Amino acid sequence: MSDGLVGYDVTEHVAVLTLQRPEALNALSDAMLAALKHAFERLAEDRRARVAILRGSGKVFCAGHDLKEMQAGRAAADGGAHYFADLFRRCSEVMQMIPVLPQPVIAQVHGIATAAGCQLVASCDMAVAATDARFGVNGVNIGLFCSTPMVALSRNVPRKAAFEMLTTGEFIGAGRALELGLVNRTATPEDLAQETFDLARTVAGKLGAAVRIGKRAFYDQIDLPLDQAYELTGQVMVENMLMRDTDEGIRAFIEKRQPDWA
Repeated sequence: MSDGLVGYDVTEHVAVLTLQRPEALNALSDAMLAALKHAFERLAEDRRARVAILRGSGKVFCAGHDLKEMQAGRAAADGGAHYFADLFRRCSEVMQMIPVLPQPVIAQVHGIATAAGCQLVASCDMAVAATDARFGVNGVNIGLFCSTPMVALSRNVPRKAAFEMLTTGEFIGAGRALELGLVNRTATPEDLAQETFDLARTVAGKLGAAVRIGKRAFYDQIDLPLDQAYELTGQVMVENMLMRDTDEGIRAFIEKRQPDWA
């Protein structure tokens, strides 16, 4: 199934969302942002999907914002101030949808992921990259500092590494992205899709309710002071322990059998 600019399919409890604007390197145009928002809204309600993969069609994952469309926005009487404010608000809204989705989202990255495309990778819960993939926040090269992509990037990689990428506008390869923690795994271009799907299928094989509350707790606790983080996650553990399927999972482990999860 497809929403035009974003394909949507579910196989083995894995939703695959595909950016489908290859002729424009899957740039995040106004229409693409709207389609992504709709796809994420759909994913949030899809009980079939326990995990999601986000990928791009064509030669690259995503080349960031649509610069031609942005330049056209300057034609407004205010020089584009209202359009640009609205664009970056809408983009930030889409990026922030990913951590609050009930399902983990895995970026499957090939080619390049630049500027807002790199932001999209950093916003995902996990990422798998082709060994020849490249990542950059290159706006500084055209006089536009990647301030909004910086938010997600600086929450994924060490500060000095993020600042170097932002101020030099240079690409890093998949190996360096792995070292810095921007991606979880790398795979050859030929094996990328299978490696990503294998990771997704592993996550999909866990108790969905546990993964959902675990993802929520992960982001809720991560910026809290230590004592508050433990207080919050202790309550989450209680909630998890009281689930019927968790009781079944523990019984099955003790009895050395597969759990009978509904």
